[in-house]
Amino acid sequence: MKQDIILAGVGGQGILSIAFVIDNAALKDGLNFKQAEVHGMAQRGGAVQSHLRLSKSHIFSDLIPKGEAELIISVEPLESLRYVEYLNPDGCIVTSTNPFCNIPDYPPIEDVLVEIRSVKKAVLIDSEKLAKEAGSSRAQNMVILGAASKYLMVGEESLMEFIKVLFKSRGENIVNMNLRAFQLGKEAAS
Repeated sequence: MKQDIILAGVGGQGILSIAFVIDNAALKDGLNFKQAEVHGMAQRGGAVQSHLRLSKSHIFSDLIPKGEAELIISVEPLESLRYVEYLNPDGCIVTSTNPFCNIPDYPPIEDVLVEIRSVKKAVLIDSEKLAKEAGSSRAQNMVILGAASKYLMVGEESLMEFIKVLFKSRGENIVNMNLRAFQLGKEAAS
């Protein structure tokens, strides 16, 4: 049993925080993982993506071949489309509907969302609204992780444990806000 996941977004959206939570949850659940990160521009707003491979057996490569990813998890809708060629025919995209318009020729968001909806399995979440409901728009990454949680081969309890670990140094209120964001995303995707 294996799972290949592309994480996508732009700098500052917490893509690597999502990776931290999934990686550690996988280890807790007895899985192997490999992760390859590609950071875009070294500044906020540059493209960020990560290949994440989970398996019960040995993993030989940290890069996902085109057409083999089961899941794209994206905090930015246009970035999810950048990696759609990596998705297998039965794969799923879980993405925010909220654009981060960091380029002058960002296409109309309606066109981007129509293209995402053309994928066989697509879950589109208003992550900004839900993150604000949880307490801060900065929690959009945890909203999207919650929305993707039912598609992951790691347990929800393990994911929540490592959300706590990730945010523990920032205090109980921040931990609880991110756990709430995760729950709101999970509920919105069901």
